Amino acid sequence: MPGSPQRPAVVTRVSDLIGHTPLLELATTETGGRLLLKLEMFNPTGTAKIRMARQMVADAEAQGRLRPGGRIVESTSGNTGLGLAVIAAERGYTFTAVVDGHSCPDKLRGMKALGAELVYVTDDGTGSLATAAREELAERMARGQDNTVFTEQHNNPSNGVGYVPLAHELADALDEDIDVLIGAVGTGGALCGTTRELRRRVPRLTTIGVEPKGSTAFGGPAHDYHQSGTGTPEGAEIGALVDFDLIDEGVKVGDVEAFATCRALARTGLLIGGSAGGVVHQALTRLPGLPPRTTMVALVNDGGEKYMDTVFNDDWMRARDLLSPETEEEIEELLAKLRGSR
Repeated sequence: MPGSPQRPAVVTRVSDLIGHTPLLELATTETGGRLLLKLEMFNPTGTAKIRMARQMVADAEAQGRLRPGGRIVESTSGNTGLGLAVIAAERGYTFTAVVDGHSCPDKLRGMKALGAELVYVTDDGTGSLATAAREELAERMARGQDNTVFTEQHNNPSNGVGYVPLAHELADALDEDIDVLIGAVGTGGALCGTTRELRRRVPRLTTIGVEPKGSTAFGGPAHDYHQSGTGTPEGAEIGALVDFDLIDEGVKVGDVEAFATCRALARTGLLIGGSAGGVVHQALTRLPGLPPRTTMVALVNDGGEKYMDTVFNDDWMRARDLLSPETEEEIEELLAKLRGSR
């Protein structure tokens, strides 16, 4: 049966540190159910997306589309760009990140620190989300240029392939005892790529996709939202990697609930990102109603350290009418009840 190879005790590149991220048991039920968090913030750059960044570059090299001294171009809200910046720095490529003002400032600063060139499609500091414009500009910048690749994360099959090791890490660590997988749906690569491979070993797996309210992948009205790096905003096409045949149920979580969950978890010692807050909120509220001895795994694809200026900033939250101490208290009470059953 396939498995994920163990990491050597000593590695020679930052990208060799990708994977083998830990599982944290966050909550249990009196009937033996449990919620486990796959903490992908323990990857370099603090996010799962470096997994697929490495795969997209490796496949472009293998196909002869990217050669020494080449250039990588990507439209990114931050985390994919951070991953590509690391891989480009290791392999001697130039990386251009096409961004908008919706990204958390720390992500933009991180990409720049890693040597990336930032090209804005909106005025710096406006806070506007402009996914469609980003994609159009990135494609145009790479078109016809020698030794230049637009990695096009939303439609690149290598994105999903990059999460094959993640599926095996879960199956190996839990001896295939996984009933429910829940995760955010942005490009679709992480959740659908993991599900596709994991079902080869766990055919009974149920998969739940989570997107922000205002995102359009699961229908409903489109409107602005503040969970960065996830969802399908108004005007953007649903990426080819979002495979609805692999998602048993699609749900939406609002910014207030997602961010309140991040803030409540921070007071237990765990910092997670905004979209991960939406995933954990949905997982916590569902856990008590699941059948006995159900194991639910939530993909926590992002850490919270990049969100000190936003999710964990009272002034920023208050200015956007997102601060809700009442919701935070409700989540704390639910978490205390579930943690008390352990």
